[in-house]
Amino acid sequence: MLDNSKWIAAAGIDGCPEFIKRFDAARQVSRAVLTVTAAGVYSAKLNGSRVGSFFLAPGWTVYNKRHQVQKYDVTKLLLEKNELRITVGSGWYCGEISRASKPADPKLMLIGELEIRFADGSCECYVTDESWEVAESKIRYADIYNGEHYDATFESAAPTHAVVCDYPREQLISQQGEEIVFCEELRPIRAFVTPAGEKLLDFGQEITGIVSIRTRAARGTKIHITCAEMLDAAGNFYNENYRSAKSEMIYICGGKEECWQPELSFYGFRYLKVEGLDTLDVEDFRAKVICSDMRRIGRLNSGIGKLNRLFDNVVWGQKGNFVDVPTDCPQRDERLGWTGDAQVFINTACYQFDTKKFYTKWLEDMKANQRESGAIPMVVPDVLETNSQDIKASTAWADAATVCPWQLYRHFGDLGLLRSHFDMMKRWVGYMTDRTTTPDLWTGYNDASKGGKGHFGDWLGLDAKEGSYVGSSDGDFIASAFYYYSTGLVIKAGKELGEDVSCYEALYSRIYDKFNQTFTEYKTQTECALAIYFGLAPDMKAAVAKLARLIHENGDCLTTGFVGTPYLLYALSEQGETELAYTLLLQEKFPSWLYAVNQGATTMWEHWDGKKEDGSFWSRDMNSFNHYAYGAVAGWVFEEAAGITPELPGFKKVRVAPKPDARLGWLTAEVDTPSGRVVSEWRYENGEARYTICVPCDAVIVVGGKEYEVSAGTYMY
Repeated sequence: MLDNSKWIAAAGIDGCPEFIKRFDAARQVSRAVLTVTAAGVYSAKLNGSRVGSFFLAPGWTVYNKRHQVQKYDVTKLLLEKNELRITVGSGWYCGEISRASKPADPKLMLIGELEIRFADGSCECYVTDESWEVAESKIRYADIYNGEHYDATFESAAPTHAVVCDYPREQLISQQGEEIVFCEELRPIRAFVTPAGEKLLDFGQEITGIVSIRTRAARGTKIHITCAEMLDAAGNFYNENYRSAKSEMIYICGGKEECWQPELSFYGFRYLKVEGLDTLDVEDFRAKVICSDMRRIGRLNSGIGKLNRLFDNVVWGQKGNFVDVPTDCPQRDERLGWTGDAQVFINTACYQFDTKKFYTKWLEDMKANQRESGAIPMVVPDVLETNSQDIKASTAWADAATVCPWQLYRHFGDLGLLRSHFDMMKRWVGYMTDRTTTPDLWTGYNDASKGGKGHFGDWLGLDAKEGSYVGSSDGDFIASAFYYYSTGLVIKAGKELGEDVSCYEALYSRIYDKFNQTFTEYKTQTECALAIYFGLAPDMKAAVAKLARLIHENGDCLTTGFVGTPYLLYALSEQGETELAYTLLLQEKFPSWLYAVNQGATTMWEHWDGKKEDGSFWSRDMNSFNHYAYGAVAGWVFEEAAGITPELPGFKKVRVAPKPDARLGWLTAEVDTPSGRVVSEWRYENGEARYTICVPCDAVIVVGGKEYEVSAGTYMY
């Protein structure tokens, strides 16, 4: 790919370099295609018009193994005299986010070609080489964490020739993932002055994206914009939780009516503090939402307004964190592809959006980051431990290697995708088998004296000891439970693929026996939930009774963290405690999903009490207000409350088995599956549940304790 092109860079250029190619196209053009990528992120303009809709191209991959190349049809942008300008910023390649993956000698580089085919059959090709020019751009600085600075008054010196770089091309691949695009635009709902005298804009919704501004300020005026998710208890601007990320926009005005927006960075925010302008006019500002270009396929709606706000928050959390990789948060100095968050949320994600292409690309990066030992890093792409084979491969995080491929197959039915990741799944189970101190369990990994690097455990569990982020569930219990779960997923995948998995079946049986010999008592809600949901509890009745008792003893509230929460309601409803599952879903006091809604949340929070009732905050250190993991509860609503699940992978056959609760009044769920749209609706009339179910193919419907085998159609019960 791009065999005749060379990587080019700028020498002695400050800020973000702008690569320039001028050329003629006087003859009639039949087609012109620009093929391009950058070491960094780029924005291309041909004759002043933006090329394509891909924001922050080429996206984020394991660059030294997989570097995406984009193709754009630019035929309609050509003139007789042409100028192509491509500006490059640090992006994920060598910005502050790059951390351990940052090249030793980072250069912002470009490689590409412009091929023009003329109506007379001839062709001209302009490849990147030393003939291209390069100049300093008006973008004086751009970084994902710190933001973008633009100086409309800056005039570059005369362009110089680009420098050819000795950089490989073997890692170049065609575009595989979804493009990052602008998907929505919001106007501020108000401009106001805080008690501290700060001028703020409130967009009414936390988003991931950029802001566009229109200004008529005098030449040289510096407009300084800073982002925040929250106001403090006094109503003042608060962004200490962004930690070291400056998350700012700086614009130096050129002295005429101007419109500007960042091109090479992005932000997470609801509020903007604007300095440098005497007054704020909401008509001069727009928030432009970005996310990967995924089609919305699932919707939930109920008779309770607060619950509907929660459903909206889950969707916004997914949109805000699905920016080429499934990130944990989009605002602070993190924004990484945490594997634990991804695996707990992927099922919900696949009900809400068509995520097949999005996850396919990310899983290829996971496979590229898997170590020879089978270890899976805590983030993908791995920017934390890139030079190490002995990495932290935590239980429930690294299990994304088995959970994510299986869930994708379950939702979309692509056997080829499952096959391409089957080896990764097996190697992860092999890693746990090799690294344990107890055969047929996974133990010792938390013990540094035995070489353990430590698990994250039930991260942010509310039963954590003071000063700890890790809940009180036993680390070896969690690790061994996930060892069993992942082994079972390898068995399921292998059977779908026609593979011999007898050795895994034997291991699966041994883990079960050893687990129940070792862990004879469940001490926490998370331990109960995992044992029940993963099928490890030998006495399910006793286990769910213990779980229910622990919940009641805590005032009908949960204590679970990142590991236990996604499975908690399933563990209850699958074992006959559906009413208690609904009680947790509808709980409004802390801790609960609706507590955040009552506190004004417009996305999902990292902490159940990220903002306390008195307006103070849980912490400065780790307190994101757009952290999608706990949004996994929407998966339970789709699958248990509405009852929609794939009876066969890819919904080739559908199962609809709703479990209603009168407290909701009514619930409607819609999912556009690969087989067509499934609708499950129930509502209470005169104290009885009535059902309307629409299926696009053969289905099993279960209502009122009766099971019906049906074909495509609409059914009322």
